[in-house]
Amino acid sequence: MTLMHDASIDRNSMNSVRERELRIATYNLHAAVGIDGKFAPERIDEVLPEIDADIFALQEVPLGGTGSPDVLQRMTNLHAVAGPTLDTPQRRYGNAVRTLDLSFRSREPRGALDADIDCNGETWRVVATHLGLASSERRAQVEQVLQTFDTSALPIILLGDLNERFVYGRTLRRLVTHFHRASALRTFPTRYPLFALDRIWVHPGERLMRVDVHCTPLSRVASDHYPLIAHISKPIDA
Repeated sequence: MTLMHDASIDRNSMNSVRERELRIATYNLHAAVGIDGKFAPERIDEVLPEIDADIFALQEVPLGGTGSPDVLQRMTNLHAVAGPTLDTPQRRYGNAVRTLDLSFRSREPRGALDADIDCNGETWRVVATHLGLASSERRAQVEQVLQTFDTSALPIILLGDLNERFVYGRTLRRLVTHFHRASALRTFPTRYPLFALDRIWVHPGERLMRVDVHCTPLSRVASDHYPLIAHISKPIDA
């Protein structure tokens, strides 16, 4: 289902739906390089308003440096928190508040952002991450992330690019011990989606209404990943 604004949609109905739900999105920007090989942050700037999420978890975000502009600063109407995993004078790059270092041995630095966010009067613990490419790396990183949940009394959203190509891979089987199994929708690559690399997990699971892939002509070319959107119900008394 596409969540792009459409003039033919009843605005009152849309506003009523938005009042009853939170919209959470995860999106791997591929450093703002589209499937045509062009660095075009302006396309990302246009995709994000299409999604119209309350919270975005962004991966592979150019965060500035002599060789790369700060894409986060170009985005409007968002309160952005940067979580760089690569921080040199030439380039700042990473997840977009607690930071959790998930680096594994000598492999590419990885991390997670862990924040308590007030969503219309209800506090959610939101953990955004981008896991490694090797299965042993992902298993270690998931164990480290799950340890942070052991003392959490808050409802939790875990989201990001998990880099797990197999629906029943060990990484996902381990997450099921803490979260209800969520829909595995294919988001990568945008030319012909084969893998559900981008995932959103919610606890308690009954709050998750549905998960959608944001497929539009623009999101198909802006990155090699499609954005993934979760619709989460608000408390009855909210």
